[in-house]
Amino acid sequence: MGSSGPGRTTDAAGPEEAVRRARGDAALVVDARGTVVSCTRRAAALFGCAADTLCGRDVTELFENPETWPVLRSGALEGRQNTGGVVLLRPGGGTLHVRLRVSVLAPESAHGPPLLLRMAQGGPPGSGGLAEPDAAGADGDGPRAEDGPLRLPRLATADEGDAQPSGLRYASAAAIGGSLDVARNAEDLADVLVPAFADLAAVDLTVSVLQGEEPGPFTGDTPLRRVAVAGAGAWPPELYPPGATLTIGSDASQQVRHGASGVLSDLADLRALLPEEEMVRRSLPRDASSLLLMPVQARGLVLGTVLLWRLGTRRRFDESDAALADEIASRAALSIDNARRYTKERRTVETLQRSLLPRVVGDSTAAETSGVYVPSGTPEGIGGSWFDVIELSSARVAFLVGRVPGHGLGATAAMGRLRAAVGTLADLDPAPDELLSHLDDLVVRFASTEDNDPVHAGIETALRGASCVYATYDPLTGRCLVASSGHVGPVLVRGGAGGEPAAVEQVEVSAGPPLGTGGGPFEMTELLLSAGDVLAFHSDAAQVWDDPAAARRRAAVEEVARSAAASGRPMADAGRELLGRLSDPAPDHDQTLLLARTRELPSDRTAGWRVTAGPEAVAEVRSGVTAQLAAWDLDELAFSTELIVSELVTNAIRYAGSPITVRLIRDQRLICEVSDPSQTQPHLRRARLTDEGGRGLFLIAQLTHRWGSRYTPEGKTIWTEQVLAPR
Repeated sequence: MGSSGPGRTTDAAGPEEAVRRARGDAALVVDARGTVVSCTRRAAALFGCAADTLCGRDVTELFENPETWPVLRSGALEGRQNTGGVVLLRPGGGTLHVRLRVSVLAPESAHGPPLLLRMAQGGPPGSGGLAEPDAAGADGDGPRAEDGPLRLPRLATADEGDAQPSGLRYASAAAIGGSLDVARNAEDLADVLVPAFADLAAVDLTVSVLQGEEPGPFTGDTPLRRVAVAGAGAWPPELYPPGATLTIGSDASQQVRHGASGVLSDLADLRALLPEEEMVRRSLPRDASSLLLMPVQARGLVLGTVLLWRLGTRRRFDESDAALADEIASRAALSIDNARRYTKERRTVETLQRSLLPRVVGDSTAAETSGVYVPSGTPEGIGGSWFDVIELSSARVAFLVGRVPGHGLGATAAMGRLRAAVGTLADLDPAPDELLSHLDDLVVRFASTEDNDPVHAGIETALRGASCVYATYDPLTGRCLVASSGHVGPVLVRGGAGGEPAAVEQVEVSAGPPLGTGGGPFEMTELLLSAGDVLAFHSDAAQVWDDPAAARRRAAVEEVARSAAASGRPMADAGRELLGRLSDPAPDHDQTLLLARTRELPSDRTAGWRVTAGPEAVAEVRSGVTAQLAAWDLDELAFSTELIVSELVTNAIRYAGSPITVRLIRDQRLICEVSDPSQTQPHLRRARLTDEGGRGLFLIAQLTHRWGSRYTPEGKTIWTEQVLAPR
């Protein structure tokens, strides 16, 4: 314990740190006159009243036996901090048995030192000594997010109308800096200053600070946004209201850049500082007697200003008030700057996260989709949840939702790497279980190459243990294949007849291990879907469904999916509704959700032929293709399509053999497929002038919009796409 005079014991952490540390406890700060000047939320909850009811009250009114307080105060001043249990009176009625510890907060004011009272409920009077409540808080269950930061009520004023400087310092220490929100810090600052120090207060911050950016050079024309106001009564309507944008002029800006608070005890001088009469009217209350301008600076940069007014006959501001204002402003500036940096980092990560996600609304032949991204409401910020919709060959589509553990930039970077890897693998068009196997191998390789580089440590941690669910859907057959890596399957609502959907199903999948952890096998689940069915993929992992908050989110997902399946309303509308429901309250980690309403491709949009290996087969297929294109009114593509089919079928006959199938699909593009039993992939090469062959795939690449091949259980399929002319 530190010493503050003969026989006196003070809190070892110092008064400001003691008040800050007491945020998680039930604690009161009492000035030398015995007036409660501030309290924590737990203290107000312990007394069963609002904080305003406690602040400003004589502390002896809180004791069942008023003589108890002088004894406790004397013991604290003489160094005796441990006391027995005492009985306190609740302002609303009833008694409260507590164990109480009183310690001195130094330095002293002119009337003596302020005291810190820390309370723990329980123990009848005379039940013995009290050990100091530790960081677990008054009830022993540890500080909780809902207990802080401290939202301090306004300080009670002393008899002459101004709070004691020591009480104001300790109140500001407790109230300011407990939030990572810039506006909240500004509001706390205004509430501390009124009415204890001023009758009116306005906190104006530069626009760049509110956006999380580094503040630039401050001039008289720098725009300021009025973020917070406080008044002993109603805020005067003639003054700039909260949200207004203003400037302070060149003369006042010089004072702000100087970094010291300035006092105007004669408000006639205000007209000389402000360039326009309208600014004077909107900046000067009618009965103001003096003005104090507090610069808010951090690291030599101007973050904003605080304007304080005293009204009527109240003592005017003087230089001693300016010195006290500088102390409070320096504390507030650090808190606001910390909040600004946090805002910038969070916005940077969120911007990166959103830039890595696909378009929110998608509309393809296979499905109508809507993606939802909900940032977390916790200080950890953005995480690594993501969704994707990938167009595959032959009018098929892939749905993907996943989540990487952790928060912040490392998790977002890991998510970006995984999404890019999935996109590359999906371009090869493997089955979902094969894709996850390849992805698992990639994650193991990514993590093993990071070594101990601290720059990549967060990415490595996020990569290992990532989970995802990957599904492919074919609108020609209605076949949907789903595979999972440590992730819950989608919710399915089948579109019912007459607008009545079937019951919600939780698709049961055989989830393999999270990526990079087990190397176990991945299995596929097959679904047969119809047009109008709704799938909802959620980024919550399977193991968190037992959490009450997760259960509420799941209920919202099921209800919106059921409604979308029944009404047939656009997926974009369903996504917006779900975004609102998942954002209130904000989840403890970021959420992504993908809604998809499946579609079917009409049978008259496809045509197919089975080819027997032989020289005459090519001519037969060409004739069938030409006739089908004429039926579809696509005669302009007849020549190029005949050439494509001829080359592909000829190669299949020569190198693969029977059975060979040809299929045309009229979608947003004209798709041509040739399937054969060989698993040898074709390779594009440039033939020499003397070669008699080897130019087929080169010609196909020139005639098509894109082409590729994919493995099938029976062999392989080579596909091409040609752009249709607008009609």
